[in-house]
Order: sequence, then structure tokens, then C-alpha cells
Amino acid sequence: MSGEKQGAEAEPDFEDRVRALLAGDASALRPPPVPYPEIRRRGMLERRRRRLGVTGVALATLAVVPVGAYAIGGGGGGAVSPARPEPSVRTSARPTPSAPSTPSVPGPARPATAGQLLDGVTYENAAAGLGKCIAYDKANRVAGDPGHTDLGTAADYRIILAMKSTGDSNAPGDGISVVAVREKPTPARLICTVKGGEAQGLNTSLGDPFGDSPVAVVPDINAGKLYQQSYLDKGHWKLPFRWGVIGGYRSSVSKVTVSYGGSTSKAVLDHGWFVATGTLQHRQVTEAPRLRGYDWTGKLVYDSDQDGSYEKTLP
Repeated sequence: MSGEKQGAEAEPDFEDRVRALLAGDASALRPPPVPYPEIRRRGMLERRRRRLGVTGVALATLAVVPVGAYAIGGGGGGAVSPARPEPSVRTSARPTPSAPSTPSVPGPARPATAGQLLDGVTYENAAAGLGKCIAYDKANRVAGDPGHTDLGTAADYRIILAMKSTGDSNAPGDGISVVAVREKPTPARLICTVKGGEAQGLNTSLGDPFGDSPVAVVPDINAGKLYQQSYLDKGHWKLPFRWGVIGGYRSSVSKVTVSYGGSTSKAVLDHGWFVATGTLQHRQVTEAPRLRGYDWTGKLVYDSDQDGSYEKTLP
């Protein structure tokens, strides 16, 4: 009995020790507590590190932008201060507005053919000369002269001839001659001489060149200024000599020829005016140009030799 009793009393001690051992092992296997303060501290440090990195990139960008803006804008001699960076919206180059164009002054109409501008005289030269001659007329106009007709502006005219002008004893010095005509408000014809860039002489004819004449071709009464030199130089013209002839023709005329100095040339027909030119090379002539006009069938309808009002010889 006593042995069984002792065995029975021993079992509880054994169980208690086993429980104690198991409890100790479980305590040893339990994970340590989570270090929340340490994790929070590290998270805050990482967040600050990232924020500082982003801020550094932004500062680097702002430091570069003003230099780019200065290079594109092409500013003045002063450098851009890094302490005050320009906003990025101002770095784009903007097109410089173009200055308003100055309207060009209208000029005279051009001749019908390039062959009416001779001896290197360009349209621009002729137009400028015409403008100077009109200004010359205005400057020398007698105030209150009832017989004077306003010549208008160069834009009112059409240039029909421009060529070299040979000086003579009466008007020394070479220059250029410009012939221009207008239709409105009053028909007009100008023969202008320009020397040294200045207007030196102006001859005007106003009104219908035909007047009451029924003829098909009418030579300009002052065309001699273009095809002869001064009477003072008779027999001693300066050669070679560029000459020209002008006049009017009616719509029934299809061709005009001019014979002068032993040669004959076909005139240019330009809006009711005929123009012929040539060059005397070796000798002075004594006879005026001979003009002939032909209709559309080829019939001779005008011959200056048959025109009693035409001066056939030179003075």
C-alpha cells in the first residue's frame, strides 16, 4: 500500500515538472517584441532623405533655367543673377514682330518694249529722272500763272523712251533724255533732260497731239530736241550721236518707219505713240528724219515728204 501511495504522489510532481519545462521552452521560442520606435525613426529618416533629394533636383533645374533663357533671349551685356531665377514660362523664344512695311511710291508705267530703254538707262533711272523733272517744274512755276498746267506726279505717266543725251555748245555735258506721256486729266508729253543727277531742262506739250489734223501720223513738233544738236554746232556735231524720234499715230496705222542718216528703222508703237531710235556714227546729217505710216493692208497712208507742215531739213 505504501508503495502505491508513494507512486501516486510522485506522478503529480513529474507532471508539474513537465509543464514547467514546456512552459520554459515556449517562452524561449516566443519572438521578441516589435521595436516600433526604431521603425518609425528609420521611416522618418528615409522620408527626409527622399524629400531632400527631390528638392535638390528642383534647385538644380531652377539654377539651369535662367542660363537657357539668357542664351535664347539674347539679352544685353549684364548676366542673369542666380539669386532671382526667371520663371520657366519665359524661356521660350518669341518671334520678333516685323516692322510695318513702308508702302512704295507708285511709279510711271513701263514702256511697251525693253528696246525703248537704251544706253544702260534702266527703268528705275528713267522713273527717278521723270520725278526730278516734275519737281523741277513745280519749283520753277510762276505763282499765279493762269496759263500753267499742273504736271501731276510721275505715277500719272508712261515712259516711252529713255536714252543717252549728248551735250552740245548750247547745253554742255552728257546726261539722259526721258520722254513720258499721260492721258488724264489733260493729255501731256514731257521731254526731260537729266545731267549729274539733276533736272537740267524740260519741254512740255499739252493736249491732243493731233489737234484738228486729219493725218494718220503726226510727228511731235519738238522731237528735234531728240534728233539734232545745237545750231551753234552745225557741221561739227559730237559723234557718235544717239538720236530719237517720237510722234502720234491713229488706230488705222499698223506700222511706222523712220529713215535718218542713211538708215531706216521700224518704230515701236506704244499706246498711240511711235518711237524710233538710232545712232549717227560718222557724219552729221542735214535732212530731218523721214516718216512713213502704213495701214493694216500695207498701204502707205502718211509720208512726211508730202506733209507741208513738216520741216524736212535741219536748221
